[in-house]
Amino acid sequence: MNAGIISFVCFLIIQESSVMSESGEAVGSVINKAWTGGKGMICAILIGLLVGYIYSLFMKKDIRIKMPAGVPEGVANSFTSLIPGFVLITATFVVYTVFEIFGNTTLLEMIYDVIQTPLQGMTDSLGGVIMMGFLIPFLWFFGVHGSTIVGGIMGPLLTANALENQAILDAGKELTLANGGHIVTQQFLDQFMTVTGAGMTIGVVMFMVFFAKSARNKEIGKMSAVPALFNINEPVLFGTPITLNPMLAVPFIAMPMISGLILYFAQYTGIVPLFGGVMVPWTTPPVISGFLVGGWQAALLQAFVLVLSFFVYLPFIRKIDKMNLEDEQKAVEEAKA
Repeated sequence: MNAGIISFVCFLIIQESSVMSESGEAVGSVINKAWTGGKGMICAILIGLLVGYIYSLFMKKDIRIKMPAGVPEGVANSFTSLIPGFVLITATFVVYTVFEIFGNTTLLEMIYDVIQTPLQGMTDSLGGVIMMGFLIPFLWFFGVHGSTIVGGIMGPLLTANALENQAILDAGKELTLANGGHIVTQQFLDQFMTVTGAGMTIGVVMFMVFFAKSARNKEIGKMSAVPALFNINEPVLFGTPITLNPMLAVPFIAMPMISGLILYFAQYTGIVPLFGGVMVPWTTPPVISGFLVGGWQAALLQAFVLVLSFFVYLPFIRKIDKMNLEDEQKAVEEAKA
């Protein structure tokens, strides 16, 4: 808690404490809400990590004010953070002063201009869509939680894109590319690239439930159907299996990229509206989630790509089902013999 509070204080120190009103008058002693939203997200994360790390070093080195044994724990804890807090806050003020004197800017603005803006531009592109669509299932293929790894890196940038879209709407403007809107947002990833789970494996589940002939695949389909409706697909990932299975690598990696590219061009051409700031829990069932974040157009397109996933996976999972059926028949014949 102490490190978190110090991080927040440091974050406030490095930003300008005044804003310009519409009349051109400087208004001081304020917190600029623009920097407490998507624009300041990367800087806030960096400061939180750095302050937490330095604070932990002070604790590990036992550099703190120690109170006598009879002092209540709550009081003693408040003194614990005084030395690291003084050092961190003083260092932050020095950083603010250096940027103000020599650059006529702030660290916050520099990070936004040099780091966050280019990264947001990279994510909001076809290249960013392909990269995310490839990396998440690629990592999952080797048993690594690709959604967490890629989401941890890209999530703040995608959320910042969504918040900037919402800011356009809040300003009374139409949310379009011409007005600075972003296509690739957190909803873009959640509702169209990882919906029903990494690799969009609902196509595999649909085949197993309705068309599988082997007992093994039928059983996996039954176990996977309900979780898939809430975007949980570990049963089918490890039960089929899809991980470390070269026969399913191609559709598993290709399907999220196909879905992402379809949505990208649909939003680029205006068929589906850009997503604002409305986000839903990642467990929200498909089609419902599409409707909530993008209206009936997004829901309809989401339903289309889910049906498409069935046909993308079909030739691969049908081959596996045939092999499993042959193995089961062979095992029955051997048991009779």
